[in-house]
Amino acid sequence: MSQSTLAETPDISRASDGAKQSTYAPPGSFDPRVYQILTLASLLFYGVWKLDFEIALPQIVISLASALTTQALCARFWRLPSFDPKSALISGLSLCLLLRTNSLWLAAAGAAVAIGGKFVLRWHGKHLFNPTNFGIVALMLVTDSKVWVSPGQWGNVAFFGFLMACLGGLVVTRAARTDITLTWLAVYLGLVFGRSLWLGEPLTIPLHRLQSGSLLLFAFFMISDPKTTPDSRWGRILFAALVAYGAWWVQFRIFRTNGPLWSLALCSFMTPLIDKLLPGPRYSWRSPLPPEGKRQTISPHSSNTLSPLLAAS
Repeated sequence: MSQSTLAETPDISRASDGAKQSTYAPPGSFDPRVYQILTLASLLFYGVWKLDFEIALPQIVISLASALTTQALCARFWRLPSFDPKSALISGLSLCLLLRTNSLWLAAAGAAVAIGGKFVLRWHGKHLFNPTNFGIVALMLVTDSKVWVSPGQWGNVAFFGFLMACLGGLVVTRAARTDITLTWLAVYLGLVFGRSLWLGEPLTIPLHRLQSGSLLLFAFFMISDPKTTPDSRWGRILFAALVAYGAWWVQFRIFRTNGPLWSLALCSFMTPLIDKLLPGPRYSWRSPLPPEGKRQTISPHSSNTLSPLLAAS
């Protein structure tokens, strides 16, 4: 996509067939990304302070700085009217929570790849991959085990898991993506428990497998990304079910770790097709205010709603 194309993106998105596509945002003018930033920052602080996360302060600083710098450079290169750090902060904090490496260079590269990917890998004005997912999977593919995701780093602290679920539930509700999170959890948990019942395993085994902080982060903060998931509700439900089955297949059929991450990356290629078969309004982070300054609620089914969303947000 050229610089001028991104800079001159109109308020109304274009569907794959060239028709105008409406956008919608959750009620209210408060950007839900602020909730995500506060939640992820709190989780990171608690993890470093209480759970002895295997991440040093230099890696945290490098990851966040690389994400913000890449966002600023891309915004300038694609001539966006302003620098918005919120999405970059979300990706940087997520990488701090999930990505582990002994190399500060790789930590910086992961953040740069995550942010740069959403500007480069696009389809009809919509980036294909969740930035955090893309950054982690890309590094795992090319670095030969020099980066990894450690699901056991969170421990089995029931209170912390409950706290993550509650805060994550708040985030996805604000972002209007509760449907995809609940569908993914229902299908994936059903497959995991179903396999254990079929094999005659005690229920403590699947319960232990599911006591993972990274699994909750994936469900509530990664697959629920409203900018990379299908636009319609039925499309999101289908997408969540496909990702859940793919995660289960990777985890329990070919016995590779990080099944949800691999599955989401592969299934993201199907989002354009799902959007074409099951079209819906494109998501916007915030509702625009009318000229009089009064707040308004934008219906997700409205055909004439406008969004100030830029293509690279």
